[in-house]
Amino acid sequence: MTTMAEFLALEEAVRRHVKDGMSLAFEGFTHLIPHAAAHEVMRQGMKDLTLIRMTPDIVYDQFVGLGRVKKMVFSYAGNPGVGLLRRFRDAVENGWPQVLEIEEHSHAAMANAYEAGAAGLPCSIFRGYLGAGLKDVSPNIKSVTCPFTGEKLAAVPALQPNVAFIHAQKADKKGNVLIEGIVGIQKEAVLSAKAAIVTVEEVVDNLDSHPNATVLPHWTVSAICVVRGGAHPSYAHGHYDRDNAAYLEWDKIAADRDVFAVWMEKNVLTASPDDFAKRIEGLEK
Repeated sequence: MTTMAEFLALEEAVRRHVKDGMSLAFEGFTHLIPHAAAHEVMRQGMKDLTLIRMTPDIVYDQFVGLGRVKKMVFSYAGNPGVGLLRRFRDAVENGWPQVLEIEEHSHAAMANAYEAGAAGLPCSIFRGYLGAGLKDVSPNIKSVTCPFTGEKLAAVPALQPNVAFIHAQKADKKGNVLIEGIVGIQKEAVLSAKAAIVTVEEVVDNLDSHPNATVLPHWTVSAICVVRGGAHPSYAHGHYDRDNAAYLEWDKIAADRDVFAVWMEKNVLTASPDDFAKRIEGLEK
């Protein structure tokens, strides 16, 4: 981590911090999903990535469909409220556009693994996977015996991505970041990562945060990038609503390889972070 967050254009932040072969986490639990940041990584052509996410949805479908991902570490993959991730399924079942290694966990395991990573621990130990089949097919789900009680507990490796990406409502001019609404695992993802890039809706003089708000101090963040609408089509509490139509549309786009390729070229690979502000027109509160 840097000792002071830098204010950078998103393009420059990605260029400085992301390289081929890295492990990346794009976190946001239905809310504040960092789509703009993910699209910038796609535009810059990084490949052989390990993608980590508690609930991978359409942005990971896009990464996989472009052939940029060698491995995905996740808990539940789907298009929220719609159904399958079609590019993800094509990769798993047919190896298109490339073979994809998967490591599936429960939500609880992912959350605990991020917390272990943030604490600098090698693994997380918790109660879980009792009667679950995942532990029978994943070498990274093991069990340990508590030395104090004799209880059998689950253990998974800590998550420590090379770079974590999140979106937030605002940052102040010192580089402190405010997250309001559903927080998910964003804080732990930032604290567990070697570097963290945060896109925000705006930069303000003072965060004016209430006592229970989540504030990431500037020394936990590597770069802050102002991208209004950067979570679209997910939502940013207090700024704009979830674009449900976009999620429904994605199911049709992703169902066909050629349609997917054309859409990605037009809407991601030749687009710009500035386009996100246009996409939230009509959704803003």
